[in-house]
Amino acid sequence: MMNSGAAIKVLFWFAGLYDAALGLVFLLAPAGVFAWFGVVPPNHYGYVRFPAALLVIFGLMFFAVALDPVRNRNLIPFGIMLKLAYCGVVFGYWVASGLPTLWKPFAVFDAVFALLFLQAWRMLEEGAA
Repeated sequence: MMNSGAAIKVLFWFAGLYDAALGLVFLLAPAGVFAWFGVVPPNHYGYVRFPAALLVIFGLMFFAVALDPVRNRNLIPFGIMLKLAYCGVVFGYWVASGLPTLWKPFAVFDAVFALLFLQAWRMLEEGAA
């Protein structure tokens, strides 16, 4: 999949952009997103804005990894856990009780990110990057 330190940097730049942008959209305009996808919003947007702010924070963390993957390798497991946590919740509800389509693509992307993050973390341990 990845075979160089440059690829690891690109992966984490992309992950940072993805999470920060997604977080900003849900932080600044959650009503529009829910309306666009026909999803009933929660009774209070704080339930959406807090996790959105966390996504922005994780996006910043991914930028830190992109800037210096070797030095910031210790942050990668937190990114893996973030992605697995989201996938676990979404795939669980998707299978057990159905889920609005809005959330499904993010879970697929996060599953791919989790696998790539794990590979990057292992590569950095081996010093191959």
